[in-house]
Amino acid sequence: MTATSVSSLYRSINSSITIKNRELFAALTGGFFLAAGLITDPGTLSVLFYVLSYITGGYYKTKEGLLDMIHNRSLNVEILMLLAAVGAASIGFWSEGAILIFIFAMSGALETYTIQKSEKDLSNLVKLAPMEAERITVDGNTVTVSVESLRPGDTILVKNGERIPADGKVMTGNSAIDESAITGEPVPVEKQQGDAVYTGTMNGTGSLTVEVTKENKDSLFQKMIQLVEEARLSRPPSQQLIERIEGPYVITVLIAVTLMMAVPPLAFNSPVQETFYRAMVLLVVASPCAVVASVMPALLSAVSTGARHGILSKGGIPIEQLGRMKAIAVDKTGTLTKGEPAVTDTFLEKEAENNIHLFEVLAGVEAQSSHPLAEAVVRYAASLSPNRVIVDSVTDHTGHGVEAIIGTERWLIGNEALTAHGSWSEEARATHLAWTKSGHTVIFVMKDDIPQALIALKDEIRPEAVQFIQELKRHNVHTVMITGDNEQTARAIAEETGLDAWISKCLPAKKVEEIDKLREEYGMVVMVGDGVNDAPAMAKADIGIAMGSGTDVAIDTADLVLMKSELSKIRLAFRLSKRLKRIVTQNLIFSVAVILMLITANFLPQLHLTLPLGVIGHEGSTILVILNGLRMLKA
Repeated sequence: MTATSVSSLYRSINSSITIKNRELFAALTGGFFLAAGLITDPGTLSVLFYVLSYITGGYYKTKEGLLDMIHNRSLNVEILMLLAAVGAASIGFWSEGAILIFIFAMSGALETYTIQKSEKDLSNLVKLAPMEAERITVDGNTVTVSVESLRPGDTILVKNGERIPADGKVMTGNSAIDESAITGEPVPVEKQQGDAVYTGTMNGTGSLTVEVTKENKDSLFQKMIQLVEEARLSRPPSQQLIERIEGPYVITVLIAVTLMMAVPPLAFNSPVQETFYRAMVLLVVASPCAVVASVMPALLSAVSTGARHGILSKGGIPIEQLGRMKAIAVDKTGTLTKGEPAVTDTFLEKEAENNIHLFEVLAGVEAQSSHPLAEAVVRYAASLSPNRVIVDSVTDHTGHGVEAIIGTERWLIGNEALTAHGSWSEEARATHLAWTKSGHTVIFVMKDDIPQALIALKDEIRPEAVQFIQELKRHNVHTVMITGDNEQTARAIAEETGLDAWISKCLPAKKVEEIDKLREEYGMVVMVGDGVNDAPAMAKADIGIAMGSGTDVAIDTADLVLMKSELSKIRLAFRLSKRLKRIVTQNLIFSVAVILMLITANFLPQLHLTLPLGVIGHEGSTILVILNGLRMLKA
């Protein structure tokens, strides 16, 4: 387990201890307060119980307030409440101060419980990471090793009922794997030879031998843990604003309370004790506890709900801002489509190599790429011949294709632009046009500048793509596809899915330019992709969303990761963001309204707002705001 994982696990355990202690201290506070109230002859004993209730109820809040003053050099709401309680006791109102401390302790325990509950789904991820693996040695024996020591190419044994300790692919065996920790999908997924498996997922009843494909630090599971860490530590703009004004607001309240204690007795000869009491009530009701609690419990609940459904957010900012998007740009292959294209047709020029030999060449070249189109060509070639030619070198032409050297031969395999200088026949050009109009992607193959073949591939559109686009359009979100495919293919896919617009023949740099144009025209823009070529555009967009089946670069760049690679999860995240905005707005309006109402009541003598009523109104609003935020735990 990495240092990050250990740190996360420690905080999770520490959080559990803290909530239990807070509950205990709050219970003790209530017990001491009740004991003091039951004493019929007030005196030293009752005061002792009140003091004990002050100590047990104020311990955590005093600690938090002092630490905040020491580390951040700022005052917070805890200081206001503690001063009010001490002030009430100083003029003999022990019971009122004890009520304040008790309810304050209860709300603190509830707030800690809320944060712990909303982080539970995230924290539990860390506990799923195996620390050891059974590595198979050269002589066929197994040896127990640390997961940190596993390297790509190692072979491990995963027995039934064990968690898979590394990202890899199945070599032998078959089993049903519970991938709910990664994708949020509760139904086990059948795995057999060649299928990918992930760290932290649970093996079913069959034993598997797995070839490790990634080191532990690069595994999808560790990337999830990193996202969890960012979600814990980040603060969205709304919360940052509240935290920035909290200190100056507290100072303002303290100044107002000081003036309220000094001016009426000196200027208007008001009773000192009554004025002091009114000032203590003001200290309580003006405290912005409910305002401070308006954002983070709701936001963490939203992040937790997203994680439970396979949506990982790098902090709360993406979830908070997603509902504000005005335009969304999506890649085609692997995003709007399943990313599992298949060869549907082939066309050979008269000068072409023998069909079998041609695909043995293509298999040798495309086997060196992880692109979905390349993998489709390799699968098709394997159905024709098990052989592959030996390739001397391969040069990647980003966005266009590859150039391969095989002996003295120079092969070009890619899109139309890469082979445009070739003398393609009219029949080939007509075939290319017909294929692209029907939504196929076409690969051009040339050897030594002599046209060889055209290969048509079709990638099936995701079933949820049309519904996804329609829902965004109902919310007046402009939808556009940015793809490297040619105009005809892009048009066919865009029309089939109902997109507002499409931009074809986009290299990575061109995608970035198009994102800039969309931001200028629409404001906030989201980019959805899965490949290396999408990463620059995702980084440029206000929010980047990566499909969990995508490349490491795309996942690292993204702000949101869809672990199950389903577009419907973006719809869920969008709805979560909209609900989050409504709930936070409700909380802020309600909490500010309660503060203003209580302050007004405190200054109206006919209402005579008492300290217990002020405490109930103040802390009650805080509890209601927290409970309202917890509604985000429901999808």
